[in-house]
Amino acid sequence: MSVLKTVITIILVIVSIILSIVVLMQEGKQEGLGSLAGGASTDTYWSKNKGRSKEGALKKFTTVLAVIFFILALLLNLKWLN
Repeated sequence: MSVLKTVITIILVIVSIILSIVVLMQEGKQEGLGSLAGGASTDTYWSKNKGRSKEGALKKFTTVLAVIFFILALLLNLKWLN
């Protein structure tokens, strides 16, 4: 089982590096406190179609990588793998 644990650990490290890169590639929210007072409109064409853009794809990819990361971390914590 040591080989399986080593393989899962290597995959976990690769996924965590890719996850960090994908998170850093995303744009920050520029709305700030101005959106609380109604300063920014959220009904723009860009906000409605964000799921089809690069930013939407990065968000979905981040979610998938995060789920994979947590599954691998849980697998490494199982007793039968030690």
